[in-house]
Amino acid sequence: MAIITAIEPQAKNSRRVNVYLDGRFAFGLERIIAAWLKVGQELTPEEQAVLQAKDRQEQARQHALRFLSYRPRSVKEVRSYLTKRGYEEALIEAVLEQLQDAHLLNDVVFAQTWVENRNTFRPRSKALLRQELLRKGIAEEAVQSVLDGQEETKLALQAAQKAVRRYAALEWPQFRQRLGAYLLRRGFSYSTIGPVLVQVWKQIHQTGKDPGLDDED
Repeated sequence: MAIITAIEPQAKNSRRVNVYLDGRFAFGLERIIAAWLKVGQELTPEEQAVLQAKDRQEQARQHALRFLSYRPRSVKEVRSYLTKRGYEEALIEAVLEQLQDAHLLNDVVFAQTWVENRNTFRPRSKALLRQELLRKGIAEEAVQSVLDGQEETKLALQAAQKAVRRYAALEWPQFRQRLGAYLLRRGFSYSTIGPVLVQVWKQIHQTGKDPGLDDED
């Protein structure tokens, strides 16, 4: 048995304390882990090991929370981040389970947020959205459920409207070529792009007439 002789705040990290056993430094702990400790308390070697294991898990959880604070993340992204920081696989899985149980990590919510963000700032086709989400580690079933509510023509129209100002002064043949190429890079098919180009052209020229149909051949 070892006796706790001091519990002191760490100078460089206010969230952690140093624990001294029998007058000598033993280990550092997160305050939340050390909350039930007091000077004079006896600790067995097994209890010391448990405290340090809990501390390491809490450190991993705090790292994950900071990582999540910048933007939503997928489970795969958080797992990869913690792996790069050197945490053990079993510990990582325990932290991921904690975060999911607390509703702080949810792949379906992540996928919904990802699609909403893309639609607002950088619209693209359902095919590209699917590729991005699968690369993030989102399960196929979750990807499908999120994308089922997306309309390809609407997405193409949003993408075209985001970019149209840079092409608005062009004549129809150049407009069609340049904006069409832009939409192709966003993953849309020719069958989707054609009607969208006509619709956007009519909108910016405030006309109901089809533009330069003789140029289609």
